[in-house]
Amino acid sequence: MLDVQTALATPVVHRRDAYRPPEWLVPAVSLDFALDPAATRVRARMEVARNAAAGPLRLDGAGQRPLAVLVDGVATDDWRMEGDGLVIPLPGDAHVVETEVEIAPDRNTQLMGLYASGGNLCTQCEAEGFRRITFFPDRPDVLSVYRVRMTAEATRFPILLANGDPVAQGTLDGGRHWAEWHDPFPKPSYLFALVAGDLAANRDSFTTASGREVALAIWVREADLPRTVHALDALKLAMAWDERVYGREYDLDVFNIVAVDDFNFGAMENKGLNIFNSRYILADPDTATDYDYDAIAAVVAHEYFHNWSGDRITCRDWFQLSLKEGFTVYRDQGFSADQGSAAVKRIEDVRGLRAAQFPEDAGPLAHPVRPDSYQEISNFYTATIYNKGAELIRMMAAILGPPGFRAGTDLYFDRHDGQAATCEQFVACMEQAGGVDLDRFRRWYGQAGTPRVSVAVEHREADASAIVRLAQRTLPTPGQPDKLPLVLPLRMKLFGAGTGAALTDERLVLFEESTAEIAFAGVTERPVLSINRGFSAPVIIESDRSAADLAFLSAHDDDPFARYEAMQQLMLDTLVAGAVEGRADHGAVIEAVANTLADMGSQGGGLDPAFVAEAVLLPSESFVGDQIATVDPEAIFRAREALRRDIGRRLDARWRAACTPSDAAYAYTPEGKGTRRLRSVALGYLAASGAPDAAAIAFRQFEGADNMTDRQGALSVLAAGTSELREAALDIFYNRHADNALVLDKWFQTQALSPRDDTGDQVRALSEHPDFTLANPNRARSLVGAFGVNQRAFNAPDGAGYRFLADQLIALDRLNPQTAAKLLPPLARWRRFDEGRAALMRGELERIAGTPGLSKDVFEQASKSLEG
Repeated sequence: MLDVQTALATPVVHRRDAYRPPEWLVPAVSLDFALDPAATRVRARMEVARNAAAGPLRLDGAGQRPLAVLVDGVATDDWRMEGDGLVIPLPGDAHVVETEVEIAPDRNTQLMGLYASGGNLCTQCEAEGFRRITFFPDRPDVLSVYRVRMTAEATRFPILLANGDPVAQGTLDGGRHWAEWHDPFPKPSYLFALVAGDLAANRDSFTTASGREVALAIWVREADLPRTVHALDALKLAMAWDERVYGREYDLDVFNIVAVDDFNFGAMENKGLNIFNSRYILADPDTATDYDYDAIAAVVAHEYFHNWSGDRITCRDWFQLSLKEGFTVYRDQGFSADQGSAAVKRIEDVRGLRAAQFPEDAGPLAHPVRPDSYQEISNFYTATIYNKGAELIRMMAAILGPPGFRAGTDLYFDRHDGQAATCEQFVACMEQAGGVDLDRFRRWYGQAGTPRVSVAVEHREADASAIVRLAQRTLPTPGQPDKLPLVLPLRMKLFGAGTGAALTDERLVLFEESTAEIAFAGVTERPVLSINRGFSAPVIIESDRSAADLAFLSAHDDDPFARYEAMQQLMLDTLVAGAVEGRADHGAVIEAVANTLADMGSQGGGLDPAFVAEAVLLPSESFVGDQIATVDPEAIFRAREALRRDIGRRLDARWRAACTPSDAAYAYTPEGKGTRRLRSVALGYLAASGAPDAAAIAFRQFEGADNMTDRQGALSVLAAGTSELREAALDIFYNRHADNALVLDKWFQTQALSPRDDTGDQVRALSEHPDFTLANPNRARSLVGAFGVNQRAFNAPDGAGYRFLADQLIALDRLNPQTAAKLLPPLARWRRFDEGRAALMRGELERIAGTPGLSKDVFEQASKSLEG
């Protein structure tokens, strides 16, 4: 058995309280790249200035071959290597240091630094990839003005791009050419970017509020140009939105986006040159779903918004990562909400938070939004940093109100422009501009865990009043056994149980003690409480509301999210009862679903199909498991399938009506998206009912679809079933899209998420498929990652799913540790399962952690999962 404590003695632990300012600054740097996939030479000329202490200049490195070092123009041998870093003793306070190194982009399978992808060369430097390119103080609080010159073979790499604005270009002897770029805005090394390749551009322009014209371009393979239209439109919408909502105008003459196939992240906000995973750029109706279209717009907006919340103001150290990511997620959520249904967008955001962040907060990998320590920073690109961080911003916005929050962001942008800032400085700006005391609110940044709020309502008929009693608690998390009460902005409202009328106006309650009592006057009938409206605080509500009250709210609440939430809670209570007790009364859920469907499109402001589709969809198996002390995957699956079957059978006519094909051509509009979303949900219920013609209906939709949304929706239903049409549909889909890697990812993912009994065997077979590779992060996530979140299939009682994931992670770690580490969390939840499954999961974690040569990325995740 692995001795975790002994193994943990090896990695270096970085601590937030150990932060010290950089000893040397680099006000300006010039980089000269002689680009070649097999052997690229990088010459760096750094103007260095002493900032603190009297130590030597220490430059980070990783894997490059040093060729030369010069100080003030003179070659020197007075330098040494310490580990991968370069140390140069320097007298005085200012020097010019030059280095030359050689790197091999085509052997860089980690996809960090400069690497090859699809015949092109590109970079990814966040968080610590720049040190793989050249020696440099690779930390976010060293801000430099960059000038970049690139030379390359002209026919192989006709396009040469870097940060900032183009300066000059020309040709050289021997079939080579060169280009020079300059970024006038000081930035940290993690925002450096370079791309060289045979690319074509979809070009446009944007005129800023002050009248400046910005040249826009999205660079892809020429054959992919038609699929960049949506992304380019989204970019222009985001630029206009940021000016209107935050007063932020773009500051360079050009804005470039490049899409690459091999990328660890969704995208990267490098100043003026965003590099994207191609899945978040390329779209047309035949290859991209509505979800893909939405995600592209959101990610394009997110990376553009980083120009101010991330680039112009960056984070002082990596513990402050949520300063840029949480704030920017909040900004992109606001943008997306303004492009369609704000209610549906909020539902989607909360569903994502509950699926990823709540389990993270409840497990061994729990950490605060501003962590106190880490071994490998790439492991902290988490739902807590991003999604929970966004919820912290949302709560501050609620506390300050729209005018106060806008004043706070203006102050933040003005005060810290050009700086590497901290979360504390952001909160201080909100506090000063809004005129509020956020001292207690700061606890959110340092305390892990999801607060649980218990709620009880007392109606006092004698004086026509009501008392809402609140109590909050947060369960212990690793390293934090004791929790303090947090500031919770809770929106609440009372409705009359008999009349359905609103008894009070909505009230924003700042609940900041362990307990509180909130009084409401003028309550003349038994009240039903609507609480945490709009999901105003990221908490778990434990309420005394009955099934009848939840059904009432699902029909009468005037807050769309609260109405959805009541329906989901009613379903959740029913599913938990079914899983734990073996049976449950489905009547209340079926009636509530029927009422919601009946309200769709009715006169007087009926519900739109997109909202209805979200409201009537059952909570996921994993979310049901989160509500139970010991997860029983089979019992949860049976309970959920039983409820799906009853809903499908009892409302058969409604589902068939919603499944009816539309004669209208595909249109990416809120109305079109809602209709297609409901169609897929209805098809799923029809199939769950056991209707003998369900597979035929799904296959007709599959074959007749003029868009990927309907086609994949039908394929998912067929892939979950046992009809002979299943294999036919999978074969047709594969043969139609075999040459499109992004669509083929959907083919792998759909099968990995199937609830069939043989999914584990199918996934293992697919891992041997000629089109499967661990070298591409998208492909690895589409099969291995998707299988890991398939609760029933992954948690097969024989442990085969656990062994498969461990085998894949160990193999992937040798290629790409970052991607491997991101796929480990399903094993980290071993304590949530029965003794048999827990022992098998723990055994695989021990095998992973004990693997010789394991990366620190995966070791940190595995060891923390074992000890947490």
